[in-house]
Amino acid sequence: MTVRNRAGGGSSVRVSGPVSTGAKGWAFGIPTVDFASLGYRQDEYFLEGEASRYGPRPGTELGWDGHWQVVPIEAASIVTRIVVVRPIDPTAFNGTVIVLWNNVTAGYENFTAGDSPALYEAGYAYVAVSAQRVGVHGTSDNPQGLRTWNPERYGRLSIPSDDYSFDIFTQAATSVGPSRAEDGVDPMEGLDVRQLIAQGASQSAARLATYINAIQPIAKVFDAFYLQLYFGGGTPLDVGDELMTVSGAAADSAQPQIPEGLHLLRDDLGVPVMVVNSECEAMSCLAVRQSDSDNYRYWEVAGASHVSLQGIESSAPRMERDFGFSIPIDEAMRNINQVSVAPVIDAALQHLQAWVCEGTPPPVQPLIEFDGSPPEIVRDSNGIARGGIRLPQVEVPLACNSATPRAPDIFARLVGSYEAFPPERLRLLYGSRDHYIALFEKATRSAEAASAIRPRDGDLLLTEANASVPF
Repeated sequence: MTVRNRAGGGSSVRVSGPVSTGAKGWAFGIPTVDFASLGYRQDEYFLEGEASRYGPRPGTELGWDGHWQVVPIEAASIVTRIVVVRPIDPTAFNGTVIVLWNNVTAGYENFTAGDSPALYEAGYAYVAVSAQRVGVHGTSDNPQGLRTWNPERYGRLSIPSDDYSFDIFTQAATSVGPSRAEDGVDPMEGLDVRQLIAQGASQSAARLATYINAIQPIAKVFDAFYLQLYFGGGTPLDVGDELMTVSGAAADSAQPQIPEGLHLLRDDLGVPVMVVNSECEAMSCLAVRQSDSDNYRYWEVAGASHVSLQGIESSAPRMERDFGFSIPIDEAMRNINQVSVAPVIDAALQHLQAWVCEGTPPPVQPLIEFDGSPPEIVRDSNGIARGGIRLPQVEVPLACNSATPRAPDIFARLVGSYEAFPPERLRLLYGSRDHYIALFEKATRSAEAASAIRPRDGDLLLTEANASVPF
């Protein structure tokens, strides 16, 4: 099957698969869920052909307002892959495909969104796209790319530069979208696809920011964009041989290897754009905070950080399967932030789906409070950020969770901090276990009423609270 861009490039790719070669017997990075029990299946496909790279339209610049104008410059040959996860029963499909920009910050591909029960309960399909060079080729000092991981399966994959990633993402989306070709291999196996939502987190959110400002106006492929843990700046169109990883791109190792607070996201595209951030990214985005509008929503989660202990723990089964090891959770690791943003991420997706399909925008949420010059987060007597979406672990705390790093390195900045309150402080705050649980339940129901979390996740948080109260 040959797929052509709707507009803006004219390059094309061929779809082949499903792919089943290779000694390991599975596609790298796939979720560890039991697909069959969920009524789902996953398949991998290759995309082969040409992709274009882009540059600013002559006489224009990529300015602060985000209203960028670009043109295709040249095309190059690419071979890459997509992983398709979809309901087996067509009647269980809700019509929306979430197109994920795989995160390559660690030097290999990560698409953890596929582990969320919210995807399967609501009937989404999702497609994980290998759009960037490092995900395929790895780095020279620590090669963990697809070609090294399974040469038999992935040895012929090739992406010459991240400059072509934006068109690769467009073409991957077109190959699974409503206007996909009817002849040849159909990765969606005939499903009635009605909407495409582009999703990316962290470094991938930065790439989607550039896509929103520069590519969507000419490609017009996506019906909505969902950016998570976004630092407020898009990645450049032209990086050449540069590889985007945690250790690779910035001179200052205390800063994330992605742009911070550089420009606005354009909201004149007529499609919803939603951003969900933790306290960590809120600090970077303060300079480019945008007002909520008919096409834009911005949420911030107080007390949370870019990476949580729960997030690291949830990655363990996937790392053990793919690499044979996982990050050890020792005592030092238990000092990192322990407020997971996952319940808010899932609630936001539910709102975004309603926004796309029914025209019902998500509720406006309070933002984290800043004050001073230079601005700093306003904190309460427990050291916890004021304002923002307040999960019950933050509203009724047993510890101070924040995005405040304990060291100047990049890892410390991303994982924030956790400091348990001493027993005497807990007794002063709550008096008894029953009183604490009553307050926690009240805070949980308040977060549900604000539509910041779903009731099913509120019930899970209550169960966890009952099991973890230290008094």
